[in-house]
Amino acid sequence: MRMPIIALAPLALLASCHNGAETQNQLANTADRLAEQADDWGDNASNRIDDAGDHTQNRIDALDNRMAGLVDPPAAESWVGEWKGTAGLRLTIARTPGKALGHYLITDHYAPDKHGTFDGIAKDATIVFTRPDGQQTLRATDGKGTGVASLAKKDDCLVVSPSEAYCRGS
Repeated sequence: MRMPIIALAPLALLASCHNGAETQNQLANTADRLAEQADDWGDNASNRIDDAGDHTQNRIDALDNRMAGLVDPPAAESWVGEWKGTAGLRLTIARTPGKALGHYLITDHYAPDKHGTFDGIAKDATIVFTRPDGQQTLRATDGKGTGVASLAKKDDCLVVSPSEAYCRGS
């Protein structure tokens, strides 16, 4: 900021000596140009700082995502494998190849004539995924918690809804 003030000093001296309108206009124009240049410098610096901050935040977020699965694996990590429901319903949970912990492929035979493979993401103590009938959430429970009478004696189960549950073991 010193340079603009120093640059204006000779013009101010000239204006006071000649006291002419033309000199005062030149002084005002020079002051405007210097102010615009200072604004441009400030805008450029601000934009570069914002860009650097965004880049740094993206790197921090990516590192957080990579570290989260290593430091605190999702509860759903223990759910990888095969699960059986009633009336031929089946569910398989597999880690998504090439992605961090917490990303799963859900192969779901969820009705006699409905099945597919869906992308799932661990959120807290659930896996959230979307299939043609909407967004679904898998959560852990025991057999009684499934609401399905034939599964009531099971210990290790996952439930989507009161009519859709899958368990492990005999």
